[in-house]
Amino acid sequence: MHGSPHIVSDVMTHTVVAVGRDAPFKDIVNLMGEWKVSALPVLEGEGRVIGVVSEADLLPKEEFRDSDPDRFTQRARLTDLAKAGALTARELMSTPAVTVHPDATLAEAARTMAQRKVKRLPVVNEQGMLEGVVSRGDLLKVFLRTDDDIAEEVRHEVVAELFPAPVEPIEVKVSHGVVTLTGRIRDTSMVPVAARLVRAIEGVVDVECHLTSASALTGTR
Repeated sequence: MHGSPHIVSDVMTHTVVAVGRDAPFKDIVNLMGEWKVSALPVLEGEGRVIGVVSEADLLPKEEFRDSDPDRFTQRARLTDLAKAGALTARELMSTPAVTVHPDATLAEAARTMAQRKVKRLPVVNEQGMLEGVVSRGDLLKVFLRTDDDIAEEVRHEVVAELFPAPVEPIEVKVSHGVVTLTGRIRDTSMVPVAARLVRAIEGVVDVECHLTSASALTGTR
């Protein structure tokens, strides 16, 4: 759509800090603090992503630092206990990495984050090579669009396409991302379609449709 960032490559961060599989534990912690990130891709070769080390992977070392877990905990937390003794990214990383391609839609990236309970996704090409990282914050950038920009897209991509010859000009107003459509149209069965298309525009918070039938107002059929 006109002016909308549709895909991950539009919002992702291209400058990415990553580590090799032999990166020491403390180096990983230092990098996370320096770059203010919650996870780091782990690379091998020329930049192929083989895993991710997150804060969750690092915490077991502190959690079990001075504890002596019972047998039940040992069985239930086997992976975490292993990470508590890990020294390098190879031992700490979660693998295979949960990644996304640069041409994935923002909705697809958001669903992957929600389903896999991660805050950041390495962006990789078809060969698995790192191209960037997309975070929750990056996906929310679409809501920084101005109301005027959203209104222009609604008029151009929705109103002009669905209602090329309205009974009266359809008014499009946008306030804080909430789109309001007002006017009279010939076919009110198109109202749900219009609402769905407007809601799909990046940056739209909600939609209010006040589109009425011309025949209902004039008493004709």
